[in-house]
Amino acid sequence: MQRILRFLVLFFMTTTLAIAQQPKKLSSSEIYESIKKLNFLGSVLYLAAHPDDENTRLISYMSNEVKARTAYLSLTRGDGGQNLVGPEIRELLGLIRTEELLAARRIDGGEQLFTRANDFGYSKHPDETLAIWDKNEVMSDVVLAIRRFQPDVIINRFDHRSPGSTHGHHTSSAMLSVEAFDLANDKNAFPEQLKLVDTWQTKRQFFNTSWWFYGSQEAFDEADKTNLLQIDTGVYFPSSGKSNPEIAALSRSQHKSQGFGSMGSRGEQLEYIELINGDLPQDKSNIFEGIDTTWNRVKGGKAIGDILTEVQNNYDFKNPSASLPNLMRAYKLITNLENTHWKTVKTKEIKNIITACAGLYLEASAASNFATPNETVALNIEAINRSTSNISLTSIKIPNGVEVSKHLKLENNAGFEFKESFKISPDEAFTTPYWLTKKGSLGMYKVEDPKLIGKPRTPRNLKVTFNLNIENSPIDIEKTVIYKTNDPVKGEVYKPFDIIPEASASISEKVIILNSDAQRDIEVLVKSGRNDLEGYVELAYPKNWKVYPQKQKFEITYKGETQSLVFTVIPPKEQSEGLISPIVHVGDKTYTKELVEMEYDHIPFQAVLLPSESKIVRLDIKKRGENIGYIEGAGDVVPESLRQIGYNVSLLKPEELSAENLQKFDAVVVGIRAYNTLDALKFKQQQLFDYVAQGGNLIVQYNTNRGLVTEELAPYTLQLSRDRVTDENAKVTLLATESEVLNQPNKITKADFEGWTQERGLYFPDEWANEFTPILSMHDKNESPKRGSLLVAKYGKGHYVYTGLSFFREFPAGVSGAYRLFANMLSLGKNEMSENEQMKK
Repeated sequence: MQRILRFLVLFFMTTTLAIAQQPKKLSSSEIYESIKKLNFLGSVLYLAAHPDDENTRLISYMSNEVKARTAYLSLTRGDGGQNLVGPEIRELLGLIRTEELLAARRIDGGEQLFTRANDFGYSKHPDETLAIWDKNEVMSDVVLAIRRFQPDVIINRFDHRSPGSTHGHHTSSAMLSVEAFDLANDKNAFPEQLKLVDTWQTKRQFFNTSWWFYGSQEAFDEADKTNLLQIDTGVYFPSSGKSNPEIAALSRSQHKSQGFGSMGSRGEQLEYIELINGDLPQDKSNIFEGIDTTWNRVKGGKAIGDILTEVQNNYDFKNPSASLPNLMRAYKLITNLENTHWKTVKTKEIKNIITACAGLYLEASAASNFATPNETVALNIEAINRSTSNISLTSIKIPNGVEVSKHLKLENNAGFEFKESFKISPDEAFTTPYWLTKKGSLGMYKVEDPKLIGKPRTPRNLKVTFNLNIENSPIDIEKTVIYKTNDPVKGEVYKPFDIIPEASASISEKVIILNSDAQRDIEVLVKSGRNDLEGYVELAYPKNWKVYPQKQKFEITYKGETQSLVFTVIPPKEQSEGLISPIVHVGDKTYTKELVEMEYDHIPFQAVLLPSESKIVRLDIKKRGENIGYIEGAGDVVPESLRQIGYNVSLLKPEELSAENLQKFDAVVVGIRAYNTLDALKFKQQQLFDYVAQGGNLIVQYNTNRGLVTEELAPYTLQLSRDRVTDENAKVTLLATESEVLNQPNKITKADFEGWTQERGLYFPDEWANEFTPILSMHDKNESPKRGSLLVAKYGKGHYVYTGLSFFREFPAGVSGAYRLFANMLSLGKNEMSENEQMKK
């Protein structure tokens, strides 16, 4: 999987459909299904806590079978999880998972909404969750989502009546939803929102239950189902040739960073929803019973409904453009509705249908994928009518507001291409996720513009408006400016068109560890957003450090190019840490952001502006051994972190594990979740155990207790559990105070567990053989001590270590104690060797 996190010009592009995506060209059957949806005025809001919590079967069913407008409100963007496709964690992982959710919704037909809540990591109780999130702010966002989306029905993924029995975020999402059900219709609740939205009363609220919530299938079978609706979501759609579960599986499989690839199924598949608010439908097969889902629900809607019913009944699959005269009549009526909510929703829908029926292809592509404020951008405009309908292009409005007259009759299949240009406003905002522009808190993102709250992405402001006349009626179609090019392998590929600063800079390493007071060179990369850029760079750094030179000039000829500058850093003699940041000066302007670029095959290219800073640590650390073999699991930065403190790290693939290869390493480290993701490891366990028996040192980092490729993780009995300590400040007790791992070569004390981030660790073993020595004890509030975070066993001449401590989070945060403890783990068995023996080794 390709990923780029540096200031490089990228020479291959993603083909994933997204903001700047290859336009979706609807088939005749898909147009027909869209017309049926246009004629249905009912909405369902599905609500949970994270990406992957949503029930894609139910979302797809509501959207594609019922034809309801359906959305998933995920309270967070999944920022606190792990990443199976790359090294990104926290904010960048949240961005990846946001795009994965949007990819899922494009498949299952839903929409995607969020709150400002930050996924700070696993939480064991709603009290903790809502204290860190700021309950009032998240409640405000849930109420805003309900008022804005106006759902007739809300479906919660989790049970609001079971605090403490599952992830605190899960239960909190349901509790907030239940409370917001009434608050959304209370004009005294969050009254400031009423400048943007109206109050709204949802008709019904359900809990999407299943046997799992009852403990077993048997218990569920015997439960009273009076308040439950049963829905068969296993329906088959001839128009697509897929069953609903097959569509749902494709949707769920978009959560690639979580490894949620899913196989589709066919046949009956029952879902159950339990009424928790509102009235129970007498007809339990109709979730919308008693709710008018026809056009009659809005003033002036009956005439629209009559026209669209005629369109639906007389739809010509061979000639969809035959529907255009009636669709244009309906469009005019929709744009005159008094009900602004349905006017907005249905105007967007009918414009897409009209465009599809006419076979209209409208596009505005820029000559480059990025530009800077004040820059003039060349545009290529394309317009083609692939139907026999009477269509003309009267004018286009380009992003600077200038309207250019065209008066072109778009004859059938006659393409028109023309060039235009516009100058980007000097005040145009840079393209970056809106929730990352201001520093938030541990539990909340800071968003100052209330209009942006809840949106999945930052809206794209640079658009071209095509003013058309279709069947003697005017209509305008907006198209976002994109970048398009030809790749020799992939063909036509698309990227978003981004606005970036004229200069940005980053330090190559996000954590810089110096284990002595010797000076070290660091690289600063300056990227140009325009041609002919020149200026100088200086560094901000802790006052007890020294840097030279104080400033360096740069000159970059072409936009998109980078220049490397090398500064020398001199650390203090004593242990110290702080932040070091480049400051770029161009004329009278300064720039302190770095441009992070991410490219994966399954999501669109991402350009993100973040504060440009690295943590710099003068670390008092000793180590034994030099050569480390590392078996990569799910993406983490442990190998890079170990190199930071002077180890030679070689990445190993399972097929490369042999006695001959392993014997050259002082220690072998198995990456996080490797036994969940690398099937080949189950065939290599004996080689690893033999390596330990011959005097090697094997360190296995955390794995989940489900989906293991082998149950024989260790040479002795070792049973993983779901035990975890989520409080990063939880007290740590040193159990084996005489153990080598706590004393050599670094003396480990409680101070080494200060400053940890997000959690202590996860998926600790809860059963182990007597050969293991538990090293640490820790626990969250009101819980029993957990002793499985770090286990050490002697096996033959070597050592086997299992640890659930979250080193993969602590290393990127530059936590000194985590480095010192890991160095001790790597040094096991070598502390008594003479210096000459170590050099020979």
